[in-house]
Amino acid sequence: MNAVAPAMAHESMPAYLGVVETAPSIFQVSWRVPSVQGPPPPLSPELPQACVAKAPPEVVPAPASIIGRWTVACDAAVMSAGRIEIKGLEHTVLNAVVRIEFLERPEIVHVLRPVAPAVDLADEHKTIGVAGYFHLGVEHILLGIDHLLFVLGLVLTVRDRWALLKTVTAFTIAHSLTLAAASLGLVHVPGAPVEAIIALSIIFLALELTRIERGMHSLTQRMPWLVAFSFGLLHGFGFAGALSEIGLPQDNIPLALLLFNLGVEAGQLLFVAALLLIGTLVLSARVTPPRWLVRLPPYSIGAAASFWFIERLTSLLNISV
Repeated sequence: MNAVAPAMAHESMPAYLGVVETAPSIFQVSWRVPSVQGPPPPLSPELPQACVAKAPPEVVPAPASIIGRWTVACDAAVMSAGRIEIKGLEHTVLNAVVRIEFLERPEIVHVLRPVAPAVDLADEHKTIGVAGYFHLGVEHILLGIDHLLFVLGLVLTVRDRWALLKTVTAFTIAHSLTLAAASLGLVHVPGAPVEAIIALSIIFLALELTRIERGMHSLTQRMPWLVAFSFGLLHGFGFAGALSEIGLPQDNIPLALLLFNLGVEAGQLLFVAALLLIGTLVLSARVTPPRWLVRLPPYSIGAAASFWFIERLTSLLNISV
């Protein structure tokens, strides 16, 4: 049994296949893919062959995503031990989260990737359960170019290692707070405005870098932890938006949320460590870079962020019309 839905998305946003047993041997299927501009490649989720669709899929447009819903008749034992595949996933850079909820069996959570677009649920060694949220957190930060550019701006602005540690810690605490609050439903902030403001935060850092390059004082230099904490609150809502696309297992929300956040932090630390290593190698070379090369990072960061802001603002205005 399969259903086709358009599917190409921002690299940090995984597709999501939810299968919920609503009555004995009856499952409600939800196939959700973040939507973007341009022709999407076809992705097709395939459930075990013994599962039979009771009606054709219903495609429901939603903000920033496309959702397909349908109902299948399938024995719970077959569903829990069958094979699930996302056809076409191997030709993309997307991951796909598969979550299956049963009436009388433990929930199954698995992450499919382009290199492994299928899973045999009978193989217990392949079902990773809630631990998959850690890997999703790592991949989200490492593939989320906007978040990485903000961290890059912080590293370029704060040259003192101790001050950088405090700055990154402030950023971590801030986005952990809003990620938890939004994911637990304590605060709700629309995703589209948040994404636009995140782009503005990167533009702000790029402008700060140009001020520093010209020998002028900057707010980020004077109080880097305050800037990092303030904008970290916004970035936390961005992380929560990605997590909302996946959903949290109802029987283990705290652990899944913790693991996703730890994954984000692990990815962030890897990125910062890589930047510091590159900086150390450049300094050890004792080569004075040309002036245009020094100016390249802030202007490149600002140009990319400006493009994202215009793109996201245009999308926001289209949605609200």
